Amino acid sequence: MFRHAVAFLALAALVAAPAAAQQAPARAPRAVITMEKGGQIALEFFPADAPRHVENFVKLARQGFYDRQRVHRVEAGFVVQFGDPQSKTLPLDHPDMGTGGPGHTVKAEFNTRPFDRGVLGMARSDHPDSAGSQVYLMLGPAHFLNGKYTAFGRVASGMEVVDRIRVGDRITSIKIIQ
Repeated sequence: MFRHAVAFLALAALVAAPAAAQQAPARAPRAVITMEKGGQIALEFFPADAPRHVENFVKLARQGFYDRQRVHRVEAGFVVQFGDPQSKTLPLDHPDMGTGGPGHTVKAEFNTRPFDRGVLGMARSDHPDSAGSQVYLMLGPAHFLNGKYTAFGRVASGMEVVDRIRVGDRITSIKIIQ
């Protein structure tokens, strides 16, 4: 009787293993940024490298936090930065522009992803754990950021739209796609 039970369990394991192996892993969410002046930017995230940053961005986007914000910083060949909620109403030359956030911070998740063109990174102050909502899209490589800032995604398509962004351009919406 015992041998039959062991044989049955072994057979059940053999049958179940291929079915379990065929199940696809959960797909990371993606985002689509729609710009007011036209164009869309598709983002894919790096949840294995920066799970808290991905979760934070996705949560804020789902809440509409980034909708109607303006890009407050563009450095040619370096970054396009947004995520300050004050950009919805403050003049772009206001001294507080670029200092706003969501009211919480995210602990740093520095990783081995290089800051190359198209990478999505999290802006912060001098303190490593001060990131909140401000993010930047890399216009070119900046490897001096490697290991000092959190890379948590990349532009999957629409880099030509990123290249056309100027200070003051408005984000219509950021939609999360599962």
